[in-house]
Amino acid sequence: MSGDLPGSPGRRTVLCGAALTGAAGLGLTACSGGGGGRAPAVPTAPVDLGAADAVPVGGARLYREKKLVVSQASEGEYKAFSAVCTHAGCVLTSVEELEADCACHGSLFDTTSGEVLAGPADAPLPAVPVEVRGGRLVAGPDD
Repeated sequence: MSGDLPGSPGRRTVLCGAALTGAAGLGLTACSGGGGGRAPAVPTAPVDLGAADAVPVGGARLYREKKLVVSQASEGEYKAFSAVCTHAGCVLTSVEELEADCACHGSLFDTTSGEVLAGPADAPLPAVPVEVRGGRLVAGPDD
């Protein structure tokens, strides 16, 4: 028994509304649950991410504004993934070495495979094609 009055918003609705009020303007989509109305998790057109050497060998870089994470586990071997957490749709918040973190609920992902290292997320990050063109990283589908 929840104790809510008939017709009143549930606890989750109120808490998510309060959280989003504080996060307004930060581009966060916490508590979105489901998938209705969300933008695609992967680019639908090529995205220029800038200089390829901005991604360190043996590390990764988060392109938060583009909602992408790119790793380079070994020289010239780039892998890209959506930076939209598969748990609740938040954009990943940080990268350390080859791991990406979602601060919304604590999920952790491997940036070389997209696999979940720690939940609550239980689905891997979607892979995104990435290539070097003229020294620049371009992610997403071909033109």
